[in-house]
Amino acid sequence: MKFNKISFLASDSAEAKRALKSLAKNFGNVRPDDADVLVALGGDGLMLQALHGCLKSGLPVYGMNRGSVGFLMNDFKITDLPTRLNAAEQTLIRPLRMVAKTHDGKRHERLAFNEVSFLRQRSQAAKLRLTIDGRVRLDEMICDGMMVASPVGSTAYNLSAHGPILPIGAPLLALTPISVFRPRRWRGAILPNAAKVLIDILESEKRPVAAVADHDEVRNVISVEIVEDKKRSVKMLFDPGHSLAERVLNEQFKF
Repeated sequence: MKFNKISFLASDSAEAKRALKSLAKNFGNVRPDDADVLVALGGDGLMLQALHGCLKSGLPVYGMNRGSVGFLMNDFKITDLPTRLNAAEQTLIRPLRMVAKTHDGKRHERLAFNEVSFLRQRSQAAKLRLTIDGRVRLDEMICDGMMVASPVGSTAYNLSAHGPILPIGAPLLALTPISVFRPRRWRGAILPNAAKVLIDILESEKRPVAAVADHDEVRNVISVEIVEDKKRSVKMLFDPGHSLAERVLNEQFKF
C-alpha cells in the first residue's frame, strides 16, 4: 500500500514538537480526514491516544519514538519517511471492551488496547468475585486489584505486575492479579481471547473499586464485564524486522 498523504500527531514534549516541525516541513502535514496514514511522534501513551483516535477513521498508525519508553514505536529518523511507510509491516490490533456498572445504576462502556484494570480506591483491599464464561472461578479474591491485558498490553502494566508476556497475534488474554492476598498462591491465568470475563465487586460500598480502560477511569463500580471487541480494529505499522511480534519476543529475553 502506498502512503502519500501523511498526518502527524505529536505529544506535548519539546522533543516531539521539534520533530513535528521538521517532518512537516519535509513531507507536508495534511488533516487526518485527508490522510492515508497517521504518524505519531511521542511515546507509548501517545500511541494509545492515536489508536483510540483512529478507531472510527480506519487510518493506519505509524509511531516514531520521541518519548521515554516507546515500546510501541519505531526508531526516529527525519529522512526517508515515505519509503519506510511503504515498506512497513502491518499488525491488526483489536481493543478490549469494558462495560462497567456503578452504584447509581449507570452502564459505562469503554475500550482499551492495553488492559482493563480494577484498583482499590481506599486503604482497604478489594474483594472480587471472578466469573469466566458464566462459571465462577474464584468466589472471593482479596487484593489491591486485577487486570485483563491484551497481547499488546502484556508488556506494559501487566508485565510490571508479573503477568505473562503474550505473543502478538496469539488468541489469548492475560488475567493478572495485583498484590493478591487471598488466595495467596494464585498468580493469574491465560485465557482464550473469546472468553467473557465478569468481575463482581464484593462489599463495594465498604471497599470501593475503580475500573480503568487504558487511561479512562470509572469509579465506584459494582461489576465489570470484559470481552475482546471483534468488530473494531486498528492497523499499526512497523519497520521490517522490528515488528510488534518481534518486540514482544525480544522482551522475554531482556534482564
